[in-house]
Amino acid sequence: MALYLAPLEAAALILPVLLFQDVISVWIYRKDWSAWNLKVLLPGAMIGIGLAWIFAGQVSDDVIRITVGVIGVAFVANAFLNRRMTEPQIKTAVSGVFWGSVSGFVSTLTQGGSPPFHVHTLPQRMPKMTLVGTTTLFFAAVNMMKVLPYFALGQFNTRNLATSVVLLPLAVATNFLGMWLVVRTPMEAFYKITYVLALIISAALIAQGVYNMTHA
Repeated sequence: MALYLAPLEAAALILPVLLFQDVISVWIYRKDWSAWNLKVLLPGAMIGIGLAWIFAGQVSDDVIRITVGVIGVAFVANAFLNRRMTEPQIKTAVSGVFWGSVSGFVSTLTQGGSPPFHVHTLPQRMPKMTLVGTTTLFFAAVNMMKVLPYFALGQFNTRNLATSVVLLPLAVATNFLGMWLVVRTPMEAFYKITYVLALIISAALIAQGVYNMTHA
């Protein structure tokens, strides 16, 4: 959508859909999450969202996309080249606050906050349900925190909300499909798929940023 709309407008358009999905997902994964990770990631996310609110009209969304995309690609490439996908790594609180803030900042401006989040969480090799639950609760909280900045920035309007309503049935269907896949995917395959998806999202961010900058 950000290829055809202003990036912040596209992010605001999809937010009501994400909030609706969050209600379902949080209920499903309410017992599977890492308290420590949320404790260090969410304060960082609050900082990132606040900074995005301040700099929304001054920071190039496409530069942010490309930067985050490069970080994500480098992270996945490092994991594959060093064969660390099966070796849990200990992360610090500083790492959580930093990557949480980057994720909150990018998520507010472009809804592309997953690569920074995964830099902190994937190397820990949490059980898959814990990883999915932690991801779900983190982004549900981030999405709720973004409502006020989007209102303040004038990004909600009748057209956007009407489009969000049209997208809701598809969002709910894909929600349940994702839950079905998580339960049935073996642990090793799950992590490999997650790394591949992180790579695809990162590459898409780079491509979108480059496209927008060359077609401005």
